[in-house]
Amino acid sequence: MKFSGKNVLVTGSSRGIGAEVAKVLAGYGLKVWINYRSGAAAADAVKEAIEAEGGQAAVIGFDVADEAAFVDAVKTIVDADGELAYLVNNAGITLDKLALRMKAEEFTSVIDANLTSAFIGCREAMKAMRKQKFGSIVNMASIVGETGNAGQTNYAASKGGMIAMTKSFAIEAATSGIRYNCITPGFIATDMTDELKEEVKASFTAKIPMARFGEAKEVAEATAFLLSDHASYITGETLKVNGGMFM
Repeated sequence: MKFSGKNVLVTGSSRGIGAEVAKVLAGYGLKVWINYRSGAAAADAVKEAIEAEGGQAAVIGFDVADEAAFVDAVKTIVDADGELAYLVNNAGITLDKLALRMKAEEFTSVIDANLTSAFIGCREAMKAMRKQKFGSIVNMASIVGETGNAGQTNYAASKGGMIAMTKSFAIEAATSGIRYNCITPGFIATDMTDELKEEVKASFTAKIPMARFGEAKEVAEATAFLLSDHASYITGETLKVNGGMFM
């Protein structure tokens, strides 16, 4: 995979899909900034794993929903490396509840953590990348943002909004050489899905034409492609990584 830039910030990369994205991108030669909100030890473990394979990594802890903290983080990265070449907005939360029982603050808390934080990241990345006339951003959305899901009104709204927001950023930034794209993972095997009962896993798998959960590395490789020079004429696009569950 060919990359013209030298570094990347991956938010929420101390575990799960984000951690795998960080490792894959480091394997392609990028210096990876590993972001976490809590769990510094897990972020350090990702850094150590990357360095053990000969890659470069740094840990940067901040809450992506804190605008001032996100702004400062981008400045820290640019000051350290001279650029921010790539950004993966991966951090997010869930707070599932049926809509009739969901309080407004339970809705907005997920919007803020997932969508508003991605907006801040996209905006600050554009500011940094316009100066170099180059950059690429991948926003990690979800199949739920395309299909909706009972009990996830807040999450679906945040991820559906992310898809639409990505297209708008792509239009605004195109003449500056900056690309914005989305990935919508389906059911991906992580530590969270490991906790599901086998019968629940079976019911989900029955809905997937490829008859299996995806692997975090498959999402990571798709992310790497969209960031890379191989996707240089792709912007405003949503890449589905769902085993055919939603086409």
